[in-house]
Amino acid sequence: MSGSDDTARPPGCGAAEPSPAGDRDSGPGDPAAPEPVSWERLPDAVRARLADTAAAAVGSMPVTDVPVPLRRLARFTPAKRAKLGGAALTAELAASVAFRAAVVAWWEEHRPGELTTAADDPLTAAAAALLADDPAAAAAVAAAARRGEVVELRAERDAALSRVDKLTAELDRLRAELTEARAQARVAGEQRDAEYQQLRRRVSEQGARLRAAIDGQVAAEQSAADLRRAAESELAAARAERDRERGRAEAERRRADRASAEVAAARQAAREARKADEVRLELLIDTLGGAVTGLRRELALGGGGPRPADLVAGAQAARRGAAIDRLSELDALLTVPSVHVIVDGYNVSKTGYPELPLADQRTRLVGQLAALAARTGVEITVVFDGAGVVTAPPRGSRVRVLFSDVGVLADDVIRDLVAAEPEGRPVLVATSDRAVVESVRRGGAYSVPSAVLLGRLARV
Repeated sequence: MSGSDDTARPPGCGAAEPSPAGDRDSGPGDPAAPEPVSWERLPDAVRARLADTAAAAVGSMPVTDVPVPLRRLARFTPAKRAKLGGAALTAELAASVAFRAAVVAWWEEHRPGELTTAADDPLTAAAAALLADDPAAAAAVAAAARRGEVVELRAERDAALSRVDKLTAELDRLRAELTEARAQARVAGEQRDAEYQQLRRRVSEQGARLRAAIDGQVAAEQSAADLRRAAESELAAARAERDRERGRAEAERRRADRASAEVAAARQAAREARKADEVRLELLIDTLGGAVTGLRRELALGGGGPRPADLVAGAQAARRGAAIDRLSELDALLTVPSVHVIVDGYNVSKTGYPELPLADQRTRLVGQLAALAARTGVEITVVFDGAGVVTAPPRGSRVRVLFSDVGVLADDVIRDLVAAEPEGRPVLVATSDRAVVESVRRGGAYSVPSAVLLGRLARV
């Protein structure tokens, strides 16, 4: 391998080439003095090896030997020291002779023989020469730089050879794919020719079928024309028969109209005859009534005095507007024919179920009253205060639901309902409002407390 290294090395980088340090003067009158090394222009590889060398020593050196800027790096691992503090380590090595000496002393004590200018690795030899201030440090650095260039060139050569191998393999693969594609193209061409011949045969067969279909179409059109002519003749005959039947129907309808007119005239004559009989009967009844009235007047009957039952001692006429306080009395009143029950809605619902919202109270009360109306057959009207109430009218209910207008109380509507009833019809008002009870009883209506009505509704 050494022979290949010398061959690959560029001109000016051979092992026999004299070091630049041996061709420069270090001072006046000393032509053999080596050129001093510039730490600022060190190769990156040498600078990295110096940082690794110092990082390995800083961790276990006495604190007094470690420069103050590097003491914080002593807590890190050697690899982390070299990575994070490489610039600081090389800067301290370049600036401090004492630090370089301390690093060399640490390596001689802990890892003797590894950091020497005679090391096989050019980078290690260059780092040892720089740390020891060896006069041949410039040559060692140059040798390390040449070694790095050789390594880089060798790596580039190996990478180029690897690319050549890959391109060769890719070329072989592409050739194989091309051969396969050509074979597939030949097979596809053969298949195409076969399909073309097959399609030609199919087209020929389809042409024969098309000609046969055209001939069949012509025959079908001729047959359709014959059928159309036959159908038109049958249609004309049917229309003529329809016209004849329509004429006969018109004649029958005219006869029916005449018969209907004769029946109507007969009915009118019968009604007029019945009216004449009714008029004669009415005149007869009026005549008899007048005779009876004249007879009463002549005999002085019907003076308008009290009836015999009104003169019985120890009795008085029943008063209207009584209070119903028991369920038995309420049940008895509900059996009276044509009784009208008027319910003060919120007064009853708030007494029975005040915990519910007003809408639910209305729904529950109307449902119970509808069940009562269905069982007893009485007329029931429930009145609610209607200010601000928006609700749909109940559908299919046997209960009349009324809402008072804005500015009008439900109590006033109840009083108007009682006053609107004819004299003699029994009316029952269900409320616990004392003012309403007194006013409706003065108008001749019965009253029942809300609690009694609720007790009756609970049994429905």
